[in-house]
Amino acid sequence: MSSIFTRRDLLARVGAVTATALLGCAKARTASCTDTRDLTPDEAQWRKSKGYVEPTPEPGKTCAACAYFQAPQGLQACGSCKVLKGPVHPMGTCFDFVAIAAHVGPPK
Repeated sequence: MSSIFTRRDLLARVGAVTATALLGCAKARTASCTDTRDLTPDEAQWRKSKGYVEPTPEPGKTCAACAYFQAPQGLQACGSCKVLKGPVHPMGTCFDFVAIAAHVGPPK
């Protein structure tokens, strides 16, 4: 048995690895960040009172464009927020949205 790969073998393996990576990225982009199981009841209620939803119903008012948003690390789909506890999707929003350029201090 030969250990030499043909060009066809190489292309098939590269294609399989690429497809797997793309599928993983697609899942990360479509993931939901509404899982609040790790929050206390008070934290979950606070989050609900702030009106967090995903995706945002108002174009331009996304968590990714908010001064309080903290981007996800690595391949994670969910980031975090300085106002809300728990996972936050870049395409979500809440009542405390503050455009990055307009940020002047903590929320009221």
